[in-house]
Amino acid sequence: MEKLFCNSLTAYSRRESLVVKIGDVPLGGHHPIRVQSMTTTDTMDTQATVAQTIRMIEAGSEYVRITAPSIREAENLAEIKKELQRRGYNVPLIADIHFTPNAAEVAARIVEKVRINPGNYADKKKFQQIEYTDKEYQEEIERIRERFVPLVRVCKEHGTAMRIGANHGSLSDRIMSRYGDTPLGMVESALEFLRICEDERYYDIVLSMKASNTRVMVQAYRLLAKKLQEEGMKPYPLHLGVTEAGEAEDGRIKSAIGIGALLEDGLGDTIRVSLTEEPEYEIPVAKKLVERYNHRRDHSYVRETDALTFDPYSYKKRKTVQRDVIGGDMVPVVIADVGKLSLNNYEDLDMLGYRYDVGSDKFTIEDQSPDYIYSGNKPVPFGLPAGLREVLNYRAWLDVEDKNGRFPMIRYEETGNIERWDDELNFIAMDAGNLQFDVLKSLSDKNPVIVLHTMNVHGMAEQRRFIMEMDRQGLEIPVILAREYSGADEEKLLVDASTDFGALLIDGMGDGIMLQWQADKQPHEKTPFIIRAAFGILQAARTRITKTEYISCPSCGRTLFDLQETTAKIRARTSHLKGVKIGIMGCIVNGPGEMADADFGYVGSGRGKITLYKGMEVVKRGVPSEQAVDELIAVIKEHNMWVDPE
Repeated sequence: MEKLFCNSLTAYSRRESLVVKIGDVPLGGHHPIRVQSMTTTDTMDTQATVAQTIRMIEAGSEYVRITAPSIREAENLAEIKKELQRRGYNVPLIADIHFTPNAAEVAARIVEKVRINPGNYADKKKFQQIEYTDKEYQEEIERIRERFVPLVRVCKEHGTAMRIGANHGSLSDRIMSRYGDTPLGMVESALEFLRICEDERYYDIVLSMKASNTRVMVQAYRLLAKKLQEEGMKPYPLHLGVTEAGEAEDGRIKSAIGIGALLEDGLGDTIRVSLTEEPEYEIPVAKKLVERYNHRRDHSYVRETDALTFDPYSYKKRKTVQRDVIGGDMVPVVIADVGKLSLNNYEDLDMLGYRYDVGSDKFTIEDQSPDYIYSGNKPVPFGLPAGLREVLNYRAWLDVEDKNGRFPMIRYEETGNIERWDDELNFIAMDAGNLQFDVLKSLSDKNPVIVLHTMNVHGMAEQRRFIMEMDRQGLEIPVILAREYSGADEEKLLVDASTDFGALLIDGMGDGIMLQWQADKQPHEKTPFIIRAAFGILQAARTRITKTEYISCPSCGRTLFDLQETTAKIRARTSHLKGVKIGIMGCIVNGPGEMADADFGYVGSGRGKITLYKGMEVVKRGVPSEQAVDELIAVIKEHNMWVDPE
């Protein structure tokens, strides 16, 4: 039988990896999942770097990464380490290396770990398509070996660990020519370097497969875990992270989907949440992700299976029949729970994104407005605007005279006693632990859509198991993923919901989501946040695009401008461009490669200088930073992707 990418699809079981010693904080094996972050200061500014490192440590960072773009910065790591120790801090330091093998060899003698990127450490990235013969390809591998082995030997001699970190956006031309811009290309890029390490009998290695595209990231890590097994290699620890996740709610949602989807299946030994914010703000988000799994082994039993009905390594939307605007080729819908709201007139719909103008007697509908509202037992007492549909509990629906645009929610247990079915759509509320499908099969002519709930701590796996069993039995019924959360912490809700829903959406499961939250806030205060979160999850999972997407790096010592300020300026001018993806990169290391998915790019190329891209192509070089946002908008207009804000 083909090996799975994880220990189990149903029981939480963390992958047992090799233990790698990183200073006094070992990684992997049965050790806790570690959290880490990266400084954003100039590495040559010892005091600023030390001060920021201490803030990160006090926030809970267990490792601290510092960029070393040249020998000068690599050598200064010794001064940073000395000053930290003088102040009583002994956190393991990690040198971040990209284009400079000689800096890596210096840093490896000083810090506890070095991070190298195979795509630009000793390889080439000129965005050229070159056809390699097998002989030429092997010659390139030998060239890489000559450049890389000296670092391996330094690390081995000094007991320094290494992260081989492949990035989706910086795969070399050689890898791209043979494997394309794919998860397999990412895996092979890392394995080439890993094989050299093993030839040298050096095993203190951590691996990562980072991308800003959550689907690509998750698929690459899964494929890596599988390839390591198939090739009989050691189960090296995995460092998880979404590159260029962005800021605020969007950054947290995107990070939680990518990282959380893997943690759910037991993959991952250390995580870094990359936000375009101060690094100490990344740590609480990372800790909330990790804390979800401290007692996960105690979850309620989910019936076992190892028969995959989806491809974990490439995306394909689950096949379903269309009911109303749900399923088939339709994008996933959002159902908003308004059962505790007082909706008495048109103005009360403002919080849902349906804004009524008295003068014109018309509604303006926002892109992030729910498709359905669930009113429970309280029908809305006025006519709803076109495009907004209402879902009512069965008895309340039965009592409503005007059933146009209104649909019943029927509990699975009640399906045998239904007096009347809607001719178009009937929601069936089910618990994911119920794998008895005989009744569902008999209801196939009733236009059902399942609203799939779970109370299991390991609920993602339980919902996935349910959907897989549906597929195995040939039931092409659409499924709305439903989860209810409690507690007042908005950030925790974003982390939990993004992980639970996102992990299914990136595998093509789910025709909509229904996010419910029991919090201390009044319902009318929290509703806009819940709806925004639901649409944010769909966008980050790449299943429904409703706003501009910003692929922005988290900043580091290489950054050539104020990323947070610049991102805010660009967002203020472009946030109305639905579906447009804009990469905002602080330096050439993170751009253009790391913005591989972006339509347009804004990249620091020198102090006060910006290079603008359309896709991977440079369109303007050396633009003064004070003019660069205007020039970016001009480029967007030139390529017919601009619309004026309303």
